[in-house]
Amino acid sequence: MIERVSLFNTKREFLLFLLTCTLVLFYSLLIEYQNYKQLTRFDSQIVSAAVIKQYEKIKNGKTFQVLKLKSEEGFIFYSSAKKSFEHVEGKKLKLEIFAGKINFYEYLTSFYAYSKVKYIDRTPTLKQELNTYISSIHTSENSNSSHVDKNIANIYQALYTATPLNKELQSIFSTLGVSHLLAISGFHLGVLSALLFFLLKPIYSYFQNRYFPYRNSKFDIFIIVSLALLTYLLFLDSPPSLLRAFAMLIIGFILYDRGIKIVSMQTLLLTVLLLLSFFPKLFFALGFWLSVSGVFYIFLFLIHFKDLNKIWQFIIIPFWVYILMLPFSLTIFGNFSIYHPLSIVWTTLFTLFYPLSILLHVVGYADAFDGLLESLIFLGQEGLHVELSYKLLALHVVISLLSIYKKSFVWLMLVFSFFVFIYAVYHVA
Repeated sequence: MIERVSLFNTKREFLLFLLTCTLVLFYSLLIEYQNYKQLTRFDSQIVSAAVIKQYEKIKNGKTFQVLKLKSEEGFIFYSSAKKSFEHVEGKKLKLEIFAGKINFYEYLTSFYAYSKVKYIDRTPTLKQELNTYISSIHTSENSNSSHVDKNIANIYQALYTATPLNKELQSIFSTLGVSHLLAISGFHLGVLSALLFFLLKPIYSYFQNRYFPYRNSKFDIFIIVSLALLTYLLFLDSPPSLLRAFAMLIIGFILYDRGIKIVSMQTLLLTVLLLLSFFPKLFFALGFWLSVSGVFYIFLFLIHFKDLNKIWQFIIIPFWVYILMLPFSLTIFGNFSIYHPLSIVWTTLFTLFYPLSILLHVVGYADAFDGLLESLIFLGQEGLHVELSYKLLALHVVISLLSIYKKSFVWLMLVFSFFVFIYAVYHVA
């Protein structure tokens, strides 16, 4: 078997790549800064933006609506409206926003701005129509179950159209340790790409055998699948975690096609640096870094335990990723329950649930899993807040990075994460 080569064979090659990424980053930041100066040039600015999320908030005894918006230029900001303001989640607005005093850092991350809504585009988008359809097929005539129906619909909307979960469901699935399953990411992209490849392979083979036997079927099917996934990515407005996964899919295939090792930290570093260079706002995207962390720990396992039997690798990886991502989960979300460790099982079963749920929605049996989801919602209501300090998370990250170079740090990392697990279980037992 021919051995695959490394991506960077010398320090000079890596430094040249790093220099190129730095130059691209500076140019990207220059463009962002020009957009920032344009936005803050006057006290107010007319902006077109889509409403990502809308929810009620109570402050100082007053109830009002909070709007999370994403402008056509790509910056994210928050604004507020009266309690009586209509539901506009998913719709496009034209607003006059007063953002003259924000700084460049706030522009790159997110900021709050007072606003006046000038126009509401009530023409339903394709995404809105799909969400409306999902709601309609998960609506019960029983008024007592309407709240549950809305939650079920919201789950499928999150899975298919990247619609944000409501606060109640966010807390429930965080308590169960399965928030990553509801946020479309590399896990979903992997399932979708495998499903598309499985469906396209026999069709392509039929035409290839008759008309173009000289073509490379893997290459051609990959191009078709990539175009389909790119269309889906753009339809969802490029969530950071999905953007990372798509970029890594493309880079991975290019490297594989050229005989370069894919499962290496160089591949992950290449993907991260390229994405950050072209999209500097990803520096501040939590979903992006959680997605990168998940891949990091999978690669770390495959590098250090590459000689382990493939079946054992398949069995151990879900446990490995769960225990090593737990410090991130507790520090960022802080929700835990006695059912949290079962996320290992649910994550494995999700590989079957996700494509099957899509098929059932297509053939008219969309409610087949509603009972199961209702049970999960019920279980997720029994949890406690278990907090882990950012200092301990930083220590975990440092040990994880050192684990790349020495296997002894791998065992230290596992021991640390195991004690975090014991700490969490102790608080809920």
